[in-house]
Amino acid sequence: MVALHVVVGVAVLAVCAGAALLGLVSYRRGGAGPWVGHALALAQTVLIGQAAVGLLLLSDGRRAPDRLHYTYGALALGVVLTPWFYAPADARRRLLWFAVATLVAGALATRAFLTGS
Repeated sequence: MVALHVVVGVAVLAVCAGAALLGLVSYRRGGAGPWVGHALALAQTVLIGQAAVGLLLLSDGRRAPDRLHYTYGALALGVVLTPWFYAPADARRRLLWFAVATLVAGALATRAFLTGS
């Protein structure tokens, strides 16, 4: 199960970086196609899956070596979900909110990955 957590962790890093880059490039170009929304939603889904696997590990009694791992993981999940509550209604500005939130969540997930190993 720890190996799965590591594999999904690497997927989180890759998907968040790719989705944030795609979102920011689409924002600069003035619009977003359907792939951008799917990529940003995939980043959120992978982060939720990573948190679920982490909770399963905790329920099995396995702990991270550093307690900051939990803080960074929870913050990454919270940050990526924040635009659902606070993003403006304008589609272009909303895209920017989601892209930046995904970028910040990826950075926090990177820190969580480094404190967990």
